[in-house]
Amino acid sequence: MEFRKMTAGEVSQVAELEKLCFTLPWSEKSVAGELENPLALWLVAMEGDSLAGYVGSQTVMDETDMMNLAVAPQFRRQGVGEALVNALVASLKERGSRCLTLEVRDSNEAARALYAKLGFVEIGRRRGYYRDPREDALILRKEWEI
Repeated sequence: MEFRKMTAGEVSQVAELEKLCFTLPWSEKSVAGELENPLALWLVAMEGDSLAGYVGSQTVMDETDMMNLAVAPQFRRQGVGEALVNALVASLKERGSRCLTLEVRDSNEAARALYAKLGFVEIGRRRGYYRDPREDALILRKEWEI
């Protein structure tokens, strides 16, 4: 499996995986726009020509926010999500970021377990953050030395 920066060639696959994984997915146009965003870093996990997963982020100064992480159903429970987050953190360290923050649905136990395993800690809660269905988000953060 290859982990690398997203290119224009993967945008449509990323947008399709968005639709499959999220109730309010990013549009293909929004995903494509991240390629032009100097604050953005999106990584993909490719198995040949197939998109196994992706992670998107935006960095301001030395702080990064994870926008989305998704793994295609046929690649779940194989360490792809963990590898994507680790690849993102490694890239962010090289770019001078000192932390990664994200929101996760309170009910998403699998994601919460992954983030705990990777050293993220809960720093807050956003009440009613998610829609469809309405749910709180936990704010998680991982910090490191640069």
